[in-house]
Order: sequence, then structure tokens, then C-alpha cells
Amino acid sequence: MADSVVKPASTRMRAERLEARITVSQKALIEHAAALQGRSVTDFVLSSVQEAAAKAIDEHQRLTLSVRDGRAFVQALVGPRARVGRDED
Repeated sequence: MADSVVKPASTRMRAERLEARITVSQKALIEHAAALQGRSVTDFVLSSVQEAAAKAIDEHQRLTLSVRDGRAFVQALVGPRARVGRDED
């Protein structure tokens, strides 16, 4: 049984294209940042966009409560249960 090997992004087949119109100053900023990291603009942009996308998805899926809401939630879990649909005598 062959081991599955994940190829680095630079050697994977890329079939899709992503285009964006940017300003001259945005392009210069991106090129400068990529050069500082010793990466191509494509590699820099792709990794930055992937990180931002993963973060956005993670933040969307995470439930964040205020301290007050958190206390109310815990109290609802540990507090006495309300009787539903039963008449108390």
C-alpha cells in the first residue's frame, strides 16, 4: 500500500485561477512583503488568503459568549430543571 504524500503548493497542479484588480500601491506593498519573506507574490498571496479564509471560517463556527451570557449558560446547565408539561400538586 503506497503512502499518500502531500505535495507542496508549488508542485501541485493548479487548475483554478483567481484574479483581482489592485492599486499600484497595494501591488508594491504585496511585492515588498513577499520579497522580505523570500517568497513569490503568488505564494505569498495564496498563503495569506488561505490563512484569512481559515480564520474567518473558524471565527464563524466558534460560539463566543459575554461573561454574563456564559454565567447564564452555566447556571442553566447546573441549576434546577424546570418541569415541563406536568402539573404540580
